[in-house]
Amino acid sequence: MIITKTPLRISFIGGGTDLPAYYENGYGAVVSTTINKYIYITLNKRFDDTIRLSYSQTENVDHVEDLKHDIAKACLKMAGITGGVEITSIADIPSGTGLGSSSSFTVGLLNALYTYQGERLSSEELAEKASHIEIDILHHPIGKQDQYAAAFGGVNYFSFERHGDVTRDKIKLSDYDIRNMDRKFMMFYTGIRRSADGILAKQSEETHNKLSVLDFMRNQANTMRNYLVTKGFDESFADMLDEAWKKKRTITSGITNGEIDTLYQKALEAGAKGGKLLGAGGGGFILLYCDEQYQDQVRQALGLKEVDFELSTYGSRVVYFE
Repeated sequence: MIITKTPLRISFIGGGTDLPAYYENGYGAVVSTTINKYIYITLNKRFDDTIRLSYSQTENVDHVEDLKHDIAKACLKMAGITGGVEITSIADIPSGTGLGSSSSFTVGLLNALYTYQGERLSSEELAEKASHIEIDILHHPIGKQDQYAAAFGGVNYFSFERHGDVTRDKIKLSDYDIRNMDRKFMMFYTGIRRSADGILAKQSEETHNKLSVLDFMRNQANTMRNYLVTKGFDESFADMLDEAWKKKRTITSGITNGEIDTLYQKALEAGAKGGKLLGAGGGGFILLYCDEQYQDQVRQALGLKEVDFELSTYGSRVVYFE
């Protein structure tokens, strides 16, 4: 049996500039972190040649081509496994909530499958193969930031070059800054689940009309990276989140709505200093920067489910192999 553990991610700034429609005309940049919420993949050899796949549904098929789960099917085919395995996926947080779960699933499954085949892939190889499956093979209208965050882990600056190459710059924070982030970040579930594909497809279509906004967000990713490296984590981080969110929400319809805008404004009025909706938009989680003395006020004002989290250092790992 093999078990992989792959983190979910929070994208702070630059989301949307990792889409090919943008970076193919220059480059994109994102600052993100992984958190201690995970997707676990278990893989075990079956006694026969069938495939059993369990996620929110359960599939039992004789041939890999019969699988309905497009990502799982593509991963199995890429790894050269046509049958005789049982795969189960367990997630700390449901999909469609803006934390990059689809890409974490892809990275974690590839990690398990290649380990099963006797091959250990590097973080970069996992990220590239996952990106190839989701973007090139399945034609999901997404970018590359989620796959790289899940594979590498930690707080990172990623740049996305014109021809598709990705460069990672690990942001080394002090223990004080990490503790400060863990204390001051709050994350609330809006109760709205959505597919990112539709929003991202619209965003790709609107890219040529929104270049100035996307250029700003890319440049802010550079500013945030440099600020974290030279000055650390403080209230300026909240200002950057707030400014970038106000820009991002103008890119296309569907990123926000009246309910989300009202929630965000309530949080600010209750004492939060900045934040953003995580992921492509439309629902999922709201991330807030809030000093500890105002956090109870924010909780009361929003009345939403809060999810405690901490920053995570590691990317996708094999945690059990027998």
